[in-house]
Amino acid sequence: MAKREGENSVISAGREERSGLRNWGRKSLLSMVLIAVFSTAVAAALPHKPSPPYVAPLPKITFLQGTDNPEDVTLALKFLFLLTFFAVAPSFVLMTTCYTRIVIILSFVRRAMGTQDLPPTQVTLALALFLSFFVMAPTIKEIKEKAWDPYQAKQITTVEAYEAAIGPVRRFMLKETRPKDLALFIRMSGLPRPRNVDDVPTYIIVPSFIVSELTTAFLMGVYIFLPFLVIDMVVASTLMSMGMIMLPPVMISLPFKILLFVLVDGWNLIALSAVKSFG
Repeated sequence: MAKREGENSVISAGREERSGLRNWGRKSLLSMVLIAVFSTAVAAALPHKPSPPYVAPLPKITFLQGTDNPEDVTLALKFLFLLTFFAVAPSFVLMTTCYTRIVIILSFVRRAMGTQDLPPTQVTLALALFLSFFVMAPTIKEIKEKAWDPYQAKQITTVEAYEAAIGPVRRFMLKETRPKDLALFIRMSGLPRPRNVDDVPTYIIVPSFIVSELTTAFLMGVYIFLPFLVIDMVVASTLMSMGMIMLPPVMISLPFKILLFVLVDGWNLIALSAVKSFG
């Protein structure tokens, strides 16, 4: 009997504890509902002012908008000139140096051998660039001594530095320009016949120089193609005489062309010919 009374007391104590927890939960839920209703009522009673939409400020372009500060216009024009210079500088450097001729010669070598991807394009362009630095080294040295160093020392103005720097470049281009091409552009410009080369404007020398470089590069490309063309003709004739019509001659001639190029030390000859062609 004593054991049964103990069990009944434990059960009744558990029921009282669960009843207390349920009452506490109900009171907490009722409090949260009352707080939410009170907050909503207060918010509705307060005057509501709609917040203005956020508008991101546009960047100020001073050379398109009016301004009373001359420094803003000067800074914008300098920035615009700098962007234009960076866009034009690569073309100016490539078109007024020996790079055009050298890169075309190297492209002819790759096509004449029939190796479409060897050497890779990046290697060809890099080789042409460093050969151009080698050829243009005397001109670059003269520009540095006559234009860059005095300008850095503030001995000459910007205009004088430009005139001193363009002189060696003009002499290099005129030395490699054919008189026929130069005369063509002088006639097309409608200018009177110049007394000497110093009277020829730079904007006439540059296209004349480019046309001459293209002509010279293609002539050298023809000479590069001839020995490889002979190998292709010999291989094609041999295959035809043997009745192997379905076999592409390029597959047979390619190893012979590469072997010939290696035996004659082709890259040495190409580099020597490209550099020596600039006198």
